Amino acid sequence: MRMTERRSFLGAAIVGFPFGLMGQSINSSNSARIPVVRSGEDRLGEQHTIGVSSSTFKVLTQDTGGGLFIIEHTNRKKGGPPRHLHHNEDEWFHVLEGEYAVEIGTERFQVKPGGSILAPREVPHTWAFVGDTPGRMVIAFAPASKMEAFFRDSEKRFKAGNYSQDAEFYRAYGLELLGPPLPVG
Repeated sequence: MRMTERRSFLGAAIVGFPFGLMGQSINSSNSARIPVVRSGEDRLGEQHTIGVSSSTFKVLTQDTGGGLFIIEHTNRKKGGPPRHLHHNEDEWFHVLEGEYAVEIGTERFQVKPGGSILAPREVPHTWAFVGDTPGRMVIAFAPASKMEAFFRDSEKRFKAGNYSQDAEFYRAYGLELLGPPLPVG
């Protein structure tokens, strides 16, 4: 599929934002619907662990009517998920701390604090934390599709410290498991 035929990540994200709230005062009667999540906190005050990461959910699927899901990953040990692709979502990574290796298609990138990279839907990708100090990055999925449910169900089904290697589990959420994680030294 040609790039011009696909909706862009930003276009999908913009569609998901609740524009009816934009420009209104935080003290308005709509303020209960404006999600404010403080540093280090989860949107619902929950704790999440998937693979080698702990996560806080910053923007939930329901906050944007399904247009966007945003999480913050914290890594204290090296590693990352297996190679996979999303059939329905673009995935955007923004590194806040540490260093990450990201493979998108056949290209490998080193992403350091302040850097970001987009993994378009239908393109195989994987990432790994490779730094010597703790790492932290924001990951956004647009549209949200089933990604929030994928993370919640992964926590329930798989032991902390491990990523799922169950291809059927991935397929149930519109993903394809394609290979092993990136090797890290």
